[in-house]
Amino acid sequence: MLSEVSYDLALDITSPDAFRSRVTVRFRTTGGPTFLELHQASSLSVTLDGSVLTPRYDGRRILLDGLAPGRHEVVVDARLRYVTDGEGLHAFVDPVDGERYVGGYLGLDITQRLFACFDQMDLKAPITLHVTADPAWTVLSNSLPSGTGFAPTPPIPCDQFVVVAGPFHSVRWKHRGLEMGWHARRSLAAELDRDAAELRRITEVCFDHYTAIFDEPFPFDSYDQVFVPELNWGAMECPGCVTANESMLPRQRVTDDDRRHRAMVIAHEMSHMWFADLVSPVWWEDSWLNESFADYMGFEVAETVAGYAGTRVAFEAGYKPGAYLADRRRSTHPVAPAASDVPDVDTATTIFDRISYGKGNAVLRQLVTWLGSSDFLAGVNAHLTRHRFANATLEDLLSALDAASPRDVRGWASLWLRQSGHDTIRVSRLGDVPVLTREGVRPHRFTVTAFSASLAEVGSRMVDLADEPLELPEWAGLVVVPNSRGETFAHIELDPLSHDAVARGLAGLPDPLVRAVLWATMLDLDLLARQLPREPSATLVTAALDRLAPHERTPSALEVIASACVPVGEPDEQRAIALARGLAWSTSDRSLLRRWLDADATDQGLALDPDLRWEAVRRLAELGGLDAAQIEAERVRDGTAAGELGALTALAARPTAEAKAAAWAAMTEDPDVSVRRFRALARGLWSPSPLVAPYVEAYVAVAPRLARRGSAFAAAVGAAFPAIPLSAEQLELVRTALRDDVPTVLRRYWNDELDDRGAQDRP
Repeated sequence: MLSEVSYDLALDITSPDAFRSRVTVRFRTTGGPTFLELHQASSLSVTLDGSVLTPRYDGRRILLDGLAPGRHEVVVDARLRYVTDGEGLHAFVDPVDGERYVGGYLGLDITQRLFACFDQMDLKAPITLHVTADPAWTVLSNSLPSGTGFAPTPPIPCDQFVVVAGPFHSVRWKHRGLEMGWHARRSLAAELDRDAAELRRITEVCFDHYTAIFDEPFPFDSYDQVFVPELNWGAMECPGCVTANESMLPRQRVTDDDRRHRAMVIAHEMSHMWFADLVSPVWWEDSWLNESFADYMGFEVAETVAGYAGTRVAFEAGYKPGAYLADRRRSTHPVAPAASDVPDVDTATTIFDRISYGKGNAVLRQLVTWLGSSDFLAGVNAHLTRHRFANATLEDLLSALDAASPRDVRGWASLWLRQSGHDTIRVSRLGDVPVLTREGVRPHRFTVTAFSASLAEVGSRMVDLADEPLELPEWAGLVVVPNSRGETFAHIELDPLSHDAVARGLAGLPDPLVRAVLWATMLDLDLLARQLPREPSATLVTAALDRLAPHERTPSALEVIASACVPVGEPDEQRAIALARGLAWSTSDRSLLRRWLDADATDQGLALDPDLRWEAVRRLAELGGLDAAQIEAERVRDGTAAGELGALTALAARPTAEAKAAAWAAMTEDPDVSVRRFRALARGLWSPSPLVAPYVEAYVAVAPRLARRGSAFAAAVGAAFPAIPLSAEQLELVRTALRDDVPTVLRRYWNDELDDRGAQDRP
């Protein structure tokens, strides 16, 4: 019905109470009624083709009746509220220096919280921006400044629009004629300057790589990357101006894992400039086309182009296991679901998950392994060129890949992309001869590696496995590990000979990628106790510790974990950091934590960075070793927004009835509590103590109401599920509540928790 849409937007953000949003919307219509979307506006005025209207407005939609065919112009002038949940124009005051920052964090159907629009992503439109702000502020958006505002963007989905403003500290330069920049809050200037050379190098290397492998040139007139406060996502791929979570700009210490992760995110978001921004999905069932592709490219480019060895190790051990878990739940879905399975944006929110990211990444790696990188890129380039600045579907991509390859890409896609679940690759023995079999329906291409009884590598080769068993007579009597390089997505079951050898000597295997695959396959508390103290990779230490869900951290389990985290010998710094972080949240030794805080270092002399110090503070408070005055002293000592959240968590963690009551009231009685504060309070509330038992029933009762505030807050409420072991009666409270009207996002979290705790029959 609608075409040739464009927006000319003027924002006035000088007032801290509300902001003015005035937008001129131009479009062509085939005629008839339509509507603009605008969320909870006040002081609303509307003109249509120069005539003032009495707006028919219900708080969500401005109705436009009886439009004649042809071009029209609507001007909507309104005042809107700032938000604290990261969905709309988010306002933040830095406690370090009192400076104010605002950011338009959009996505999905959130643009209507910033300006009146046709809020669907297949109505791509150029957007021109004008901002009235403090003249001392830096204002950034999707395009370069031009005259009194910003240049019109190319046609982009309105959910990818961005504006950020505040007294940012900036590092700017030109690369191959393109304006580039990194930006952060003024109080983080030292951290940005510390990492600026590395951030610039990664940006330029990724840019050079993508402009070399993609036929389409970089689609936008500039490329800014902004560390913004309180972003709900890790980062957001806004065209020409990526927003990134400030956690990627750590204070004091930047570990090797931090650097790998940051390089992966930079590569991920830049790939989106082509796959999401240049070519966008028609509707949210194809959000995987954005995220699976970018996640695959992020890890691949960080590892092989940007020079961050070990990024694939991090994926195999830290990301892929979560995708396997998600694929076993009732909530699993195909990587590429049908449109009918995604009827609305609440459902769409739930599929930005470990299936669309982790599994989709792994499945695309299998596709490249099976198809070959040359044919894969040929198909991708044909797809990008055919649909530049437009929208496309899975069928469009398959057509391009099918034309570029002699293989049956559609047949592959029907098995890998259109069906949920995953196969099992099993090792058995025919006498001494290892035999690989597949339980499932998908063809697999992967590396299989053989080892001696002492786990010295004997050999590796790429194999194809489908219906027929595959015998490996040349490796008779040897330990065999299928998918040892992680090329496919399948559960691995080792035979007893291989399993026992690995269980005895996992940490001694020389290749960290093989170890990552095996840690992901075999992890349990017994393996962790025996192998973690000897595991040489800090990445694998962290991944193994992170795999243990909070509700599984019983006192006896914490004792095992703490023992495994005590350094043996002289660990290198990276491994010492990983072990210290695990020990900080698992130890029950109050005197140890007190020594750490007094010395501002571990017993081995490792300085406490802010995150490690706050973890020690939280655990000591949870053990009854810190009172409110001591926690307040820690907050003052830190003095940052992160310190305020750390103090909230520690205060809530104290084992007193008063502390739990105060935390619960702060979570549930303030209608404007921010997502970050809510999460911090919930993390402290659910410490293992009989004191929290009454709050389980209270949480189940109030959560649906809280979750109706919006999708981001609903996710925070779902993630605040009691992180403690629950009785059968407590789990039954959740099942009973799910029979009523529970918001979609919260329903997904609760069902997943029931599945993970074995409280529901599996499909």
